[in-house]
Amino acid sequence: MFKILFSLPRTVWLIGLISFVNDAASEMLYPLMPLYLATVLMAGPKALGLIEGIAEATSSIFKLVSGVIVDRTKKTKPWIVIGYFLAGIGRPLIAIANSWTWVLCIRFTDRLGKGLRTSPRDALLADSVPSNQRGLTFGLHRSMDNAGAVFGPLIAALLLSMNIPLRDIFLWAVVPGIITVALALCLKEVPREQQVVQPFSWSLEGLSPQFKRYILAAGIFALANSSDMFLLLRARELGVPQEQIPLLWAAISLITTLFGTPLSALSDRFSRKNFILIAWCAFAFFYIAMSFSGITIWMLCALFGIYGLFKAATEGVEKALVADLAPKGMTGTAFGWFNLISGLMLLPASLIFGWLYESFSPQYAFLFSGSCAMLAFLLLAVWVFGAQETQNPK
Repeated sequence: MFKILFSLPRTVWLIGLISFVNDAASEMLYPLMPLYLATVLMAGPKALGLIEGIAEATSSIFKLVSGVIVDRTKKTKPWIVIGYFLAGIGRPLIAIANSWTWVLCIRFTDRLGKGLRTSPRDALLADSVPSNQRGLTFGLHRSMDNAGAVFGPLIAALLLSMNIPLRDIFLWAVVPGIITVALALCLKEVPREQQVVQPFSWSLEGLSPQFKRYILAAGIFALANSSDMFLLLRARELGVPQEQIPLLWAAISLITTLFGTPLSALSDRFSRKNFILIAWCAFAFFYIAMSFSGITIWMLCALFGIYGLFKAATEGVEKALVADLAPKGMTGTAFGWFNLISGLMLLPASLIFGWLYESFSPQYAFLFSGSCAMLAFLLLAVWVFGAQETQNPK
């Protein structure tokens, strides 16, 4: 595996480095958002659910827009650069926000940038390697991305231990933002095969029935996958000290970093569907277990370890499966639809979760997510993978 890993194109490694730096900035702030909203801006779980839901829904819509544009223009770099630029200027502005509505506007800008860059970036990765290296490529990218997610919270924990105010920590995010844009400008386009481009259709014309079933199941699963900020909020309620919250998040990212590449690479040799099925089942178990109130700190750490393995087994493999199922010339559109369907469901997911969390109890919220995940698992096993094999089984 290592020989193939180090022979991957320069573009793959550069995109991984860009994601590392960008995620270091993003994840330095991410675990602090629930604390910042609650202690500085006095906002509760409902506001958090609204902010994250709208932000992620915005990101999803523009993932489809940028994916369709990429297939027509055959250009990915401009959208990647613009996307990272918007994120770079948006995050530090949270430091001057004086209400949760301003945080909503800033998160909107940040997620707009993610929406514009994600599908073009994924298409560029898919077109940079042969099909039998897609699992390894997307796994490497997610591992480097999550390595940044390890580094960022550690910086946040260090700054908190030095009693630096939360607002000042948000300002520091401008530095990696500048570095990210500079690295993105160094990307080079990969020649794409000239294919007849299918006209855009809301009925997903040109995409296979298998792909359509897959993204529907992924959308239902996304309804279970509300903002990870709720997990950090729950961990704080279960007794994890404030200064250790970033460390807990860093531990999850470390697990995903270490296991993301080898698990995704294995999916190039074995069935991708088995990886996804096992991971979705583990996710359902994790959320149902988090609904219990008598969880000790050690049990909580073990559960978060399972969550990290879930992310490692799915982040790269799910995208590799999208690339496998995408017709030639429609890679960007396929990623756009996958990101749109799964991302749009994050709006009701976060809104419902936040409403159940605040209006009733955390138990109801976590049980709701666990139930949705089990439904998605059954659909995937019986309706998607049970109906027929994927077009390019691995």
